Amino acid sequence: MAHIIVVGNEKGGAGKSTVSMHVATSVARMGHSIGVIDLDLRQKTLTRYLENRLTYMQKHDIDLAVPEFRDLPDVEKSELAEGENIYDRRLSMAVAGLEPICDFILIDCPGSHTRLSQVAHSLADTLITPLNDSFLDFDLLAKMDGETREIQGPSVYSEMVWSARQLRAQAGLSPIDWVVVRNRVGPQRMVNKEMMVAALKKLSKRLGFRIAPGFTERVTFRELFPRGLTLLDLKDIGVKQFNISMVAARQELRDLITELRLPGVEVDF
Repeated sequence: MAHIIVVGNEKGGAGKSTVSMHVATSVARMGHSIGVIDLDLRQKTLTRYLENRLTYMQKHDIDLAVPEFRDLPDVEKSELAEGENIYDRRLSMAVAGLEPICDFILIDCPGSHTRLSQVAHSLADTLITPLNDSFLDFDLLAKMDGETREIQGPSVYSEMVWSARQLRAQAGLSPIDWVVVRNRVGPQRMVNKEMMVAALKKLSKRLGFRIAPGFTERVTFRELFPRGLTLLDLKDIGVKQFNISMVAARQELRDLITELRLPGVEVDF
């Protein structure tokens, strides 16, 4: 069976689609077959990213690693069993269509709580949760006393992950490897950053997730999206000299892929 990677949290603007695109294309470049499903049916940021990539490749007559992409198939209500949710069926059909041809399937979730996102989390072998380096985003994981910084308990998203873990356990599936990625981190050393690190380390022990490095906030990422490119494509399109920011960003991507510990994936870039 394909190893399913789910990228999700319930807050927009954390860089989920950027992480999804870079993870998917990195895995593809290393020789593994990977399919992607975009569950953000309104914004479709990952879908647009892939469309931009295909357009750029055609325009410049260049071959780049491209994941296999699947839209959620349409399903007639008459085809559903009694009580069956139409979104459950559409997602299961998309996954079933990719499993025979893919080593990995990556599912990019919307930045809100939806039925599709909830079901996708229960499918995750690896769950990647990008999190802005802010206590505003931390609140998604846990409730915290504003003065003492003591953790008072899990918040809404963590409770959803817990429910997904229970469903997998009941189905006899392997536990979710939950990886929280500190993303869009500012380059400066600040007190807030150090407090976030300490709080996440404490919370990781209570909720059972690992912490992985993400991407620093960089202009490079905004410039790549319109062309559908990733950091690993720059040499392929003729960039011969990398600036310091590009070199650092590639190292961040290398560290992220390494820390995900995906089965059979050995980082070689």
